[in-house]
Amino acid sequence: MIETGPPWLLAIETSCDDTSVAILRDGIIPMATVSQAQIEPHAIFGGIVPEVASRIHMQIVDEVCRSALSQAGIKVGEIDAVAVTIGPGLPGSLMVGLEFGRGLAYGLEVPLVPVNHLEGHIAAAWLDVDRPPELPAVALIVSGGHTELVFVKAPGSYRVLGRTRDDAAGEAFDKVARMLGLGFPGGPKIEQAAAMVSSTPIDFPRSWLEGTNDFSFSGLKAAVQRLHDDKLGPDEAARMFSNSDVWTPKRAWPNRAAHIALAFEQAVVDVLVHKTIRAAEIHHARSIILTGGVAANSRLRREMQAAAPVPLYIPLPSRCTDNAAMIGVAGAWAIARGDESFQPVDIAPGLRIA
Repeated sequence: MIETGPPWLLAIETSCDDTSVAILRDGIIPMATVSQAQIEPHAIFGGIVPEVASRIHMQIVDEVCRSALSQAGIKVGEIDAVAVTIGPGLPGSLMVGLEFGRGLAYGLEVPLVPVNHLEGHIAAAWLDVDRPPELPAVALIVSGGHTELVFVKAPGSYRVLGRTRDDAAGEAFDKVARMLGLGFPGGPKIEQAAAMVSSTPIDFPRSWLEGTNDFSFSGLKAAVQRLHDDKLGPDEAARMFSNSDVWTPKRAWPNRAAHIALAFEQAVVDVLVHKTIRAAEIHHARSIILTGGVAANSRLRREMQAAAPVPLYIPLPSRCTDNAAMIGVAGAWAIARGDESFQPVDIAPGLRIA
């Protein structure tokens, strides 16, 4: 485990729709993180439009970088290394960040450090804490594009225990929110709607995929769609509603969307918590890491905390979403491993962590 990194490290994250630049001292202490989201430009489409995302990155990345340097109180010439996300992510968005970082590194004659976005999410657990997670750990990376259980032996040493077979959890949140007319981004919208009711008569199916650590959310999403469209069969309705008098086709009840949102949220959280805790126990983890954009969900945080048999590390909500500070920490790890490069670096949109 490294305890220090380059005196001044500049990190860049543009894997999806957030433009983020961070300045870290000694590679592990974030002195400034400036992030600019693109919620409004994509909200009218109900999801991320790759071409729009990359164009906005190009328009604002320089301004975001200047703001981060100003907040950190240093000049660009003091930077000792540049870390940048190369994947996984949207090709156009990744390319903008990489080329901007490449230009900086070349001009400053400092190393350009390629970083795996997924390792960045794990590294977020090392931010803003007095003591880092004890290893080995089991990490649940759960976001709009990823749902993966990872065994973390050491920084840079990972083994995937399970991953989604279809939709990522965050992707399912977005699709269900759009289905219910709640808006974008789906995670916060579902959580806000679910908070409007204290309980729900709906019990959506869980896909346990017994004998594996894998996830599947497509069946749950389909069940939500059938309920929303009043297309439940009698047997499915009987399984989904403990009180069969509550639901009949075309019948409305108060806060219908809120009840569906709460039941959906409960179904997702149940599976995520159960599989993570089970993996931690089987693999004798000394800590659990919950990270990624969906880790900002308060129900998931609360229920994981209640169930965790070992210390649980959850980054601050601002560190759960895509941010350059986590890329900086992972970049410092890469430098400690000798991974920094003066050689050509390219994007890897389909990059895996292991």
